[in-house]
Amino acid sequence: MRRWAHLGLLALAACSGGVDGVSVQGHNECEGVVEGALPDKAPRQTSDGREAVLVRYRSGARVSAAAVRRVGGQVTAQYRLVPAVAARVTPEERARLAADPNVERIEPDLEVHALGLPTTTGSVDEYTDALRLVQAQQVWDANEDGVLDTGAPTGAGIRVCIIDSGIDRRHPELAIPYTAGYDFVDGDDDPSDESNGVRGLGHGTHVAGIVAAQLGSGGATWPTMSRGGMVGVAPGVELLIARVLNVHESASISTVLSGLEWCRQQGAHIASLSLGAPMDMGNTAREAFQAALDGGMLIVAAAGNDSRPGDEAPLSYPSAYPSVMAVGAVDAQEQVASFSNRGEGLSLVAPGVDVLSSISVQGATEPEFDAEGERYASRSLFFAPAGEYTGELVDCGMGDIGECKSGTCDGFVAYVRLAGFYSVTGIAQNVMRQGARAIVFGSEDSDSQSWQLGLDGPGRKWVPSLAVGRESRAAVLKHLGKQVRVSLRAVDYARFPGTSMATPHVTGVAALVWSVRPSLTATEVRALLERSAKDLGEPGHDRQYGHGLVQAKAALDTLQQLP
Repeated sequence: MRRWAHLGLLALAACSGGVDGVSVQGHNECEGVVEGALPDKAPRQTSDGREAVLVRYRSGARVSAAAVRRVGGQVTAQYRLVPAVAARVTPEERARLAADPNVERIEPDLEVHALGLPTTTGSVDEYTDALRLVQAQQVWDANEDGVLDTGAPTGAGIRVCIIDSGIDRRHPELAIPYTAGYDFVDGDDDPSDESNGVRGLGHGTHVAGIVAAQLGSGGATWPTMSRGGMVGVAPGVELLIARVLNVHESASISTVLSGLEWCRQQGAHIASLSLGAPMDMGNTAREAFQAALDGGMLIVAAAGNDSRPGDEAPLSYPSAYPSVMAVGAVDAQEQVASFSNRGEGLSLVAPGVDVLSSISVQGATEPEFDAEGERYASRSLFFAPAGEYTGELVDCGMGDIGECKSGTCDGFVAYVRLAGFYSVTGIAQNVMRQGARAIVFGSEDSDSQSWQLGLDGPGRKWVPSLAVGRESRAAVLKHLGKQVRVSLRAVDYARFPGTSMATPHVTGVAALVWSVRPSLTATEVRALLERSAKDLGEPGHDRQYGHGLVQAKAALDTLQQLP
């Protein structure tokens, strides 16, 4: 989340997003079957020695229930769609019917069963570090076998409304939970993160995935990821999507309020807003959020990402309203993120640093940088396109016009040093104008730190671009004048930082709790989450961590102690 002019995303750079072919070999021995093949299901027998069968008559023949009765059979149904009757017969009666020239065949009337909820098989590799920090997998996969436990809370029956930039409905992680949506940007029923052929980055898709991504439903992943992708905190929820942010991640207050009202009309239990403004949105907005809470809807919003070391920023709006749960961000070590806004009204914190989730299909890239047989750790840039280019590595200094001295218009790979205040977008424009077909940014940040660079977008045309950390810069510079390869492969996932990412973790945990006891009020759900949070920082509630880190298992344990 960032300032209102770019709602939702916090300029991501600054946010620091049966066995076949079985043959019998001997008595009870089948090739390729370890513990024996299952036998065919036997015909159902009744207590009087009868079996249930379907008597299929030949086409054109007269279907005769009377003939079945004449041999002693008990007719239970006669059909018009096919020439057949259902009956219960003894072996002798079956034999007599089989002798009738008008009968084509007699089949066992096998049982069928109502299809229950699908048993989703995935992998524990889909459990992200952030998911584990909030204890979600302890709730619905207690034995950690990659399968949702039967009867475990998953958020089923709870409607979560994501008020954001819309989602990419093509993403396999979100096809099942998506229930309904409305696009307040384009004014239609398709809440896709796209307008006039221009796609957004996928902020809303990322948020939605944190809440409700499905086990074993992976899109295009990178090599070190599980092929199943990742799984959300509450994979059983019903997702409602209110698109209010345009492709540039901005919106008017009135549009946000329209989204909030639509969520209420759709019966949402929870509204999740990973957006905000640094100023009070006004009395109308304040009253609207209070009315939504009074109507029974829990509202969760991002605290904001405007803090810096030594410069604490107050809570953004609407998270600063008393009617809204304000959510801050912590890292994998449960330390408050440097960018996370603080204040007395902070409710909870949740994972918000390098959070892995879904993104618009093919909307992110996995980088590779090779130089003379050496591969270096690198990071792609947001809005950098997929593609591959091999060419001479040229020193372009700080990226000013005229600094790529040995570059030619035939193409080269630009190496740019980033230091102090810089505009990645401006640098990219400069070196592209000098003929660069790919860009390598040398960052002052460590590979071990959380950092991400981004080019302006969407709808802009860039060359494949990546960045290397300070540990690699000196080694990379040794390849100046040599052939290097920059490759970016399109993937459907990305790691985003921000309180935008922390918010849906709290939303998902709230859904898990509410699904166990639907009679709870929104205020009671909030109190339960705050009471069961893991206390961090100073004892008790504080400005940096609120009541602490949201905990799914602890919340449900606390719920069981209540009357």
